[in-house]
Amino acid sequence: MILIEGTSNVAFGEGTLSESELTIYQKKKNSPIEYRYDSVDTLLFELYMRTQIMESAKELNKARVYFADFKKTLCNPMYWHLTNHGRFQLNSGVAPQDAIRDIFTNGSSYAFECSMAVVVVLYKALLESIDPRQFDILFADLLLFDWHSNSKLHLIDRTCNEEAVVGDVLYFENPDFVPSVPWWKGENVVLMENDLFYGHGHGLGITSGEQVIKVLNNNRMIGSTKSAFLSDRYVHPDFSCFAEFQHRLREKPIIAKVGDWIYVRKS
Repeated sequence: MILIEGTSNVAFGEGTLSESELTIYQKKKNSPIEYRYDSVDTLLFELYMRTQIMESAKELNKARVYFADFKKTLCNPMYWHLTNHGRFQLNSGVAPQDAIRDIFTNGSSYAFECSMAVVVVLYKALLESIDPRQFDILFADLLLFDWHSNSKLHLIDRTCNEEAVVGDVLYFENPDFVPSVPWWKGENVVLMENDLFYGHGHGLGITSGEQVIKVLNNNRMIGSTKSAFLSDRYVHPDFSCFAEFQHRLREKPIIAKVGDWIYVRKS
């Protein structure tokens, strides 16, 4: 259930939402869980950024970035300093937006593992959703690693993966992975349309959950009978933290409140 300023009565004019945005909206609206928004603008921003997460995942999938564990991580030294722990620290004097875009335009200069990949996707989607100048201010000391270490994304933990929608970050766990090969422990993925997932690791790309499990199951300890599985936990950015910075060039819809109803249509 979606609640905006105490009401769930929202009507969107034809063409106001893209097909992807409408699908996300309808799933959350029909959910028994309450999703609260302080304004229609915040809801619209979330729907837009979620589609940008999906588009950024598609772009990274085509960017020819190599998969590598932390010890073999690579980055473009023009934009990033590679730390001893395999993290990307933004170089002094470099605009954060330029450094993020370089990963997508010069992908062959980069190599990282799946958790770094989802962080890169989230930052790129955020860059496409807010004013780029504000992006540079918010992330002036940008440090890229896994999503556990990027507090500035304001990630929200959720459970019950059946509630996940496009743009959420999920995890396939492989309980019987070989300890000497830790990159088979699991796969961080971005939920795409049509129940597909984007995973950077192991050459997965954009594929089904069944295929992710199959690949992980082929890389377990000998004799294992424990299948890989989709974890119940998932995360997404706190979209409300960034809604006030949304891109000024985006066309703002007309929003009118009549009684208990909120009407939204293209301007």
